[in-house]
Amino acid sequence: RLVDRHGQRRVLRPATALALTAAAGLLLSAQQRWPDWTLFVFAAGLGCVPSVGSMVRARWAAIFDGSPRELHIAYSAESVIDEIVFIVGPILSIGLSTGWFPEAGPLLAACFLAIGVFWLTAQRATEPVPHPRGAGATGSALRSAGLRVLVLTFVATGALFGSMEVVTVAFAEERGHKAAASLVLAVYALGSCLAGTVYGLLDFHGDPARRWLLGVCAMAVSMIPLQLAWNLPFLAVALFFAGLAVAPTMVTTVALVEQHVPRANLTEGITWTSTGLAVGVALGSSAAGLVVDASGAAAGYAVPGAAGALAALAAFLGYRRLRPAPQGVGSSIPRARGGAGAHDGDSEDERVA
Repeated sequence: RLVDRHGQRRVLRPATALALTAAAGLLLSAQQRWPDWTLFVFAAGLGCVPSVGSMVRARWAAIFDGSPRELHIAYSAESVIDEIVFIVGPILSIGLSTGWFPEAGPLLAACFLAIGVFWLTAQRATEPVPHPRGAGATGSALRSAGLRVLVLTFVATGALFGSMEVVTVAFAEERGHKAAASLVLAVYALGSCLAGTVYGLLDFHGDPARRWLLGVCAMAVSMIPLQLAWNLPFLAVALFFAGLAVAPTMVTTVALVEQHVPRANLTEGITWTSTGLAVGVALGSSAAGLVVDASGAAAGYAVPGAAGALAALAAFLGYRRLRPAPQGVGSSIPRARGGAGAHDGDSEDERVA
């Protein structure tokens, strides 16, 4: 919300500085063997890290305002880039932390964060125009019923993601190949990456809410084969096909946020879906850990299965609120700084909101 009101540069840089300070404290507390409670304090401080993906997607929405085809391609490209990072990041981090020194992986991540955020915020020409209070700001983005449906569904979806990662690591460890867990999870991301690439090349028409509902249901159904996994090769194949539903669903989610959230709250709206995922990941990983400890890794896949079912249920119950999109709300946002044709007057959007 602060970014929507004051701009990305003014908010992201201080927030990133706080996150980097917490990261430094976390690394020092681990390296110097400080009391365990300090790890939790600094880890909580890392919550200040900005949702950079939301900021980039808001920039694409400003750049391609009024060009839905190009915006669809941009959102798809962002999802593909996300998946590439999820493939490369864990492998690189684990390799550095095990082959060099334990803090090397998180240290490199902090360096990437600093470079990326300060480089992004230096690009003033693509920064969306802020909406100060009283100049188009409409309170919380959660006033949108459609956004609440998306966030609630994404809490369950995040539980699916978080629990699946925990159980997959435990599954690989039980079979004596713990290091292979990152490769198996990379196959999951690879499936999503390929699906996102194909999805971005297709030109869709019709109701995006229907595509979103199908995507959520596909993710839920894809958890069924995991209940039958007996070895790592089978698990890798099952996860590859499960990943095919991820990126298309994420792309459609951002498009729905743009439709259902007033233009002055777009960054907040996109970030709320990321927040829903984060909350779900925390809940799902904790639940999965309990089940694995009690009954073993194979039984643990019941947690992502149940999370997928809850996501599908939430999507079905909330589907009516996602269509049709309110006319005029979120259909566009002011163009980036320096761009031509910035919109004037949000009175109609404010009345609809």
